[in-house]
Amino acid sequence: MTDPRWFGHPRGLSTLFFTEMWERFSYYGMRAILVLFMTNAVATGGMGLDDVTATAIYGLYTATVYVVALPGGWIADHLLGLRRAVFWGGCVIAAGHFTLAIPHIAAFYIGLTLIVIGTGLLKPNVSAMVGDLYPEGGARRDAGFSIYYMGINTGGFLGPLVCGYLGEAVNWHLGFGAAGVGMVLGLIQYSVGGRHLGSAGELRPEMAAPAQRSAAARALIRALEGIAGVGLISAILQSIGAISL
Repeated sequence: MTDPRWFGHPRGLSTLFFTEMWERFSYYGMRAILVLFMTNAVATGGMGLDDVTATAIYGLYTATVYVVALPGGWIADHLLGLRRAVFWGGCVIAAGHFTLAIPHIAAFYIGLTLIVIGTGLLKPNVSAMVGDLYPEGGARRDAGFSIYYMGINTGGFLGPLVCGYLGEAVNWHLGFGAAGVGMVLGLIQYSVGGRHLGSAGELRPEMAAPAQRSAAARALIRALEGIAGVGLISAILQSIGAISL
């Protein structure tokens, strides 16, 4: 984990650098064409939504991506470990992008939901793994994070160029599919380079005990039940309101 073979830093930093680069490629590439796709006319492949509705959906999507980082971090700390959370989060993100590539209204909303869930698992935990590569802390870790952020910026720069061009010039769903390909490349990089991560991102021993994992699983189930209950009550109240009108 401390083998300095990549610009004087742990080799595992290159794994996380390119993983996050491709994830940001997919994320910002999709975002670049999201509102354009929603407001584009149905006759030319878009959804035909008005500007207000499209930007409201966009705003809700981007806000939710940041909110789910909290439960995503909790799940990684108590159930999966950072390393597995990043991998499975990337798989869900890729599935979301490829679902967006399906020209169907239901696929659009399902795809956005999958990307939100996957980003909640991947985004906060891959950054935490960078810190795990530097148990000694100090200026070297700060330099490692600076290199890591260069990967974020590179992906954020290239994604809109590639996905934006394909979406606007060729086909909107091809642009969404290209974002999915980017995430798959990130997963391949992550899997191949995983051997360089050492113990970074492994589930903490105190959380790996069966009793702790069972308690965490029960807590997660109760939270999901609560969310489902709130959603059901909201749907019922909305239905009652619509009927009364």
